Amino acid sequence: MTVLVGATPWAGWRWEVQRRGRDDGALPLCHARPTFRPGLPMTDAATPSRTPLQGDAALVRALGPFQLGASIVNIIVGAGIFMLPALLLARMGPAAPLAFIVGAFAIVPIALCFAAVGSRASATGGPYTYVGAGFGPFAGFLTGALMWICNVTSSAGVAAALAGQVAHAFPMFAEPAARATLIVGAYALLFALNAFGVKLGARMIVALATLKLTPLFVLALIGLAFVDWSQVSFGLGAMPTWSALGSSLVLVVFAYAGMETALVPSGEVRDPARHVPRATLGAIVVVVLLYIGIQVVCQGTLGASLAGSAAPVADAAGTLWLPARTVLLATACVSMLGFLMGNLFSSSRLLFALGRDGFLPRGFGVVDARHRVPVLGLVAHAGLAAVLAVAGSFETMALISGGAICLVFAAVAAASWRTQRIGLRGAGEPLVLPGGALIPVIAIATMAAILATLSAQEWLAIAVSLTALVIVYAVLAALRGRSGRRSAA
Repeated sequence: MTVLVGATPWAGWRWEVQRRGRDDGALPLCHARPTFRPGLPMTDAATPSRTPLQGDAALVRALGPFQLGASIVNIIVGAGIFMLPALLLARMGPAAPLAFIVGAFAIVPIALCFAAVGSRASATGGPYTYVGAGFGPFAGFLTGALMWICNVTSSAGVAAALAGQVAHAFPMFAEPAARATLIVGAYALLFALNAFGVKLGARMIVALATLKLTPLFVLALIGLAFVDWSQVSFGLGAMPTWSALGSSLVLVVFAYAGMETALVPSGEVRDPARHVPRATLGAIVVVVLLYIGIQVVCQGTLGASLAGSAAPVADAAGTLWLPARTVLLATACVSMLGFLMGNLFSSSRLLFALGRDGFLPRGFGVVDARHRVPVLGLVAHAGLAAVLAVAGSFETMALISGGAICLVFAAVAAASWRTQRIGLRGAGEPLVLPGGALIPVIAIATMAAILATLSAQEWLAIAVSLTALVIVYAVLAALRGRSGRRSAA
């Protein structure tokens, strides 16, 4: 038997309850199992929605495992790897590759938690949906708000880095007016590509991922033959301090972040219980190997001069073959555009999910009737990110984004344990984490250790942004309550 419990903003959540020989309607809670069913109306599950373009049912499940995996890699490999080799060397010295290795050990438990909870809750929203499924709507909202803070600041940071890369080839774009025009023009182009449907956006994501990954893998593989290994160390004794490793890990987590954004459009993935775990874990393995290889090649070819490089990957390629510097500068621009494309695609769906469930104005939860995309979410995210990119820098935005995403990762790790414990499941067989709470506890402890290295200014930026969104939540909740009282009267 299936019953709908209460009046909840969580579209698609139902409780399947098994009767055991009783006909009096008494349903003991011990036999209740929460089941996720995306696409149900937000009010009465038995009544067809009067607004067919609201909710997950209005979206198109057009993403397969390859498109999802490409989207994850495409978002993870954004600006981070093109900027971090120099920043990490300045902090860690020759031991900089250790930051990526330690970061990999930190991110694998997180990836397992994402894969597990993502196989159980497949509605659009990603971490927002996952944490809400485990701990309730307000916890889900806080996670969604933190994730959007992370997404908009990371998008702004990457756009700022993109402008810097273009200025290397065309110095005129170093001027403030030209730089601002370039950033706004890039977001306008990305908005247009995202506004004409999920299939076009998915094709562009795959194409951009192919264009940027090919030169990077070629550099990592060929460059290893030219590395001066005296410039590289994998020993803990080569680290300047443990605090240097901690501050480096904030940037590394930023560089590894992306799966949480790519999984937001789960409502548009075919067979999510099967494809989400495979795409997530496969993408993380590819990215970890690539990042370590690129860091080693940059250090081993540029040596101490790497710390002062504004385009470290391109400069490393130029030491192997001078024309390759131009190729890698172009690759960096394509990579950053790919990141911005995937970030805008997924973040607009996060705003859609928040609007769908009443945490943002209702217009965010409506999709365009023709192309089935959340236009208001696209406009809001692209507009604010463009403003921050014009005013900010890559490093500042990366540190704020890295701190916010650590909080999101910890919340999702807790949700993966909770949803497994209560037996939450959707269509298909979910991934079960071995050891019960062991992997989530490791993930949470790791994120807590990294968060301890954030500065007061970075905590303040996150707190102010989150407070503003909580105020929006409170205002909308008050308006809903007033509307409900008027209806009852």
